Amino acid sequence: MKTYPTIDQQVINQPIYAFDKLDGSNIRAEWTRKKGFWKFGSRKRLVGEDDKLLGQSRQLVLDKYGDILSRLFRAQRWMKAVAFFEYYGPRTFAGWHHPDDDFTVTLFDVAPDKKGLMEPKMFLKVFGDLDIAPLLYRGNSNKLFIAEVQEGRLEGMTFEGVVCKGKELSPGHPLMFKIKNQAWIARLRQRCGDNEQLFNQLL
Repeated sequence: MKTYPTIDQQVINQPIYAFDKLDGSNIRAEWTRKKGFWKFGSRKRLVGEDDKLLGQSRQLVLDKYGDILSRLFRAQRWMKAVAFFEYYGPRTFAGWHHPDDDFTVTLFDVAPDKKGLMEPKMFLKVFGDLDIAPLLYRGNSNKLFIAEVQEGRLEGMTFEGVVCKGKELSPGHPLMFKIKNQAWIARLRQRCGDNEQLFNQLL
C-alpha cells in the first residue's frame, strides 16, 4: 500500500495552497472497485482492528467516509485509490494520544490509481465539499505568510502549522513543504527533553 511521502521543511516562494496541519497520526486506507476499503495502515505499518493505539481509526474512516468516497472514486472511474487521513482527539499532540478521548479522522489527501498524489486544485475540486483539512491560505509563500504561521497568527490555523502544496514537480509529486508554529516546536522540545532523535523524528 502506498505510503505518504516525507514532507520537507524547505520553504519555496511559489504559489501554494496552505492547508491546516492537523496534529495526529497518519492513517492510510486502500480502496479498490472490487473490495471497497479493505486495507488500513499508519505511516509505516498495517493497522488491524485489534491495534490498541490506532485500531478504531478503521471504523471511523468507514463510518465517516466509506460510502461517499466510494461514490466519488467510482465517478472518477478509478480502479484503485489510497486515501490519507489524520487521526486525532482533543488532547492529541505530536502523535501522542489520550486513550479516553473521543477520536475522529479527517481526509487530507488522495492518491488515485498509480498516479501519485493529486495536485491541490484537483483535490479541492473533487473532495472540497467533504470534511477535509481546512484550506487557510492561497498565494505565494512570502515572508509575511511564513511569519503568520510561525507566530501562530494565521487565521483558522490550529496549533501545529500548515502543509503547503503546489503544482506537480513531476507526475504524481506535487510541490509540498510544511511550516511549523514555533510554539508547537517549543512544546515538542519540552516533551522530548534530551531525546534529540525523537525530537527530530517528530518535528
